[in-house]
Amino acid sequence: MTDDILQMSGITKVFPGVRALEDVTLSVRRGEIHAICGENGAGKSTLMKVLSGVYPHGSYDGQIFYDGEECRFGGIRDSEHKGIVIIHQELALCPQLSIAENIFLGNERARRGLIDWNRTNFEATKLLERVGLRESAVTTVSDIGVGKQQLVEIAKALSKEVRLLILDEPTAALNDEDSAHLLDLLRGLRNHGITCVIISHKLNEIVGIADRISILRDGRMIETLDLATDEVTEDRIISGMVGRDLEHRFPPHEPNSPGEEALRIEDWTVHSPVQHERKVVSGANLVLRRGEIVGLAGLMGAGRTELAMSVFGRSYGYNISGRIFKDGKEITLRSVRDAIDNGIAYATEDRKRYGLNLIQDIQRNVSAAGLDKLSSGGWVNDNEEHKVADNFRRSLNIKAPNVSAVTGKLSGGNQQKVVLSKWIFTDPDVLILDEPTRGIDVGAKYEIYTIINRLADEGKAVLVISSELPELLGICDRIYTLSAGRITGEVSRADATQERLMQFMTKGTE
Repeated sequence: MTDDILQMSGITKVFPGVRALEDVTLSVRRGEIHAICGENGAGKSTLMKVLSGVYPHGSYDGQIFYDGEECRFGGIRDSEHKGIVIIHQELALCPQLSIAENIFLGNERARRGLIDWNRTNFEATKLLERVGLRESAVTTVSDIGVGKQQLVEIAKALSKEVRLLILDEPTAALNDEDSAHLLDLLRGLRNHGITCVIISHKLNEIVGIADRISILRDGRMIETLDLATDEVTEDRIISGMVGRDLEHRFPPHEPNSPGEEALRIEDWTVHSPVQHERKVVSGANLVLRRGEIVGLAGLMGAGRTELAMSVFGRSYGYNISGRIFKDGKEITLRSVRDAIDNGIAYATEDRKRYGLNLIQDIQRNVSAAGLDKLSSGGWVNDNEEHKVADNFRRSLNIKAPNVSAVTGKLSGGNQQKVVLSKWIFTDPDVLILDEPTRGIDVGAKYEIYTIINRLADEGKAVLVISSELPELLGICDRIYTLSAGRITGEVSRADATQERLMQFMTKGTE
């Protein structure tokens, strides 16, 4: 008989108009790393919120047994007292406080009503050593990167004597180095008897780290795979997630013959707005043609986003120089409005912070960048705005009952479709997509790729920035490489391989 630390039986969770979970049963063995996979909206995060008490007992049907005892958590503190700690995808840290203060927030080291700062910083230092984070405990959280903040969250969980650690998309915003360090840490926690449940869309990481994998689809448990006994491949996981075999990760698309030049960037140089003497982009030259999908590849810190944002109305950078030509004519873009008016759109890599108003509905988000097309005399035509948004909801298959749905409640893939709708509505000639599939599942990625292909077929020039080389190889007609702010290569689809791209991406500069 297996030693299960957790059993969830018959879990059903209903929101108004949506059945998020339907009779889900899950068992997790003591001391294992158990992965949960599924498309956006499959119910993964909802299931973990039920487990951790975010959704309290009484708001769902079913039973939770933890360590052989039935648990009815009324809130997150109840689950934490049992040693169950959840780390959400959106990190719950206070950036203005120190690392030590964040670790013990709500769990303060105090004596007679006063915080013992010596004990707080000492214990925090010990926890930081345990997670492999070489930072002072008094460092302010805003001064460290996302990868290190993720380690602070784990240190915070360890301070609560965690026995079952739940991580929701822990590597979604991390680079390869930080991801590898985090996964090694999880292996170390497993070796010390801590059970981990991890939700992730990065299937290669899941196959590499998990002991077992449970697959959810449309709120139902499909199957649980044991990597020790089952033949587990990424294709098999994908098949379970989407309910069909995906012979190809990318939709078939016949490359268009390159059309006329849509955008040319010459000798583009951008300095850091913080360190004015440092060049983040240096002498960059690239060309986008109508009907063509062009990729931009580079390692973290190479200057990909900085290049895109500086071109998009100088929304990033200091002392920017160089020339931009649109349809063969030189243009000057002093602001984002100038860029939009000249038919250039930019979909940011951080859709939650910069791309969307999460507390507004779909309708308001879709129309945000093109209100001038819907207004007259300073008044927006609500009926026309609703019609436009609903047309995008249908044509881009945004999964929402209507355009009055709050955007922040949508899954990541559907939020990304709202971002694309917003910019497509401006009717751009050039569309720059920065990490367009970050944090979304394989099924939603396929739909995004289909939309990108459609835009190219309509004669638009599309620039795709991505950290995933297979993605660029799968959808792009040409690929530029960037290293240390310089364009180091230009490779055609026929000649492109991951190895060749990586050679250019790591190429030194004089």
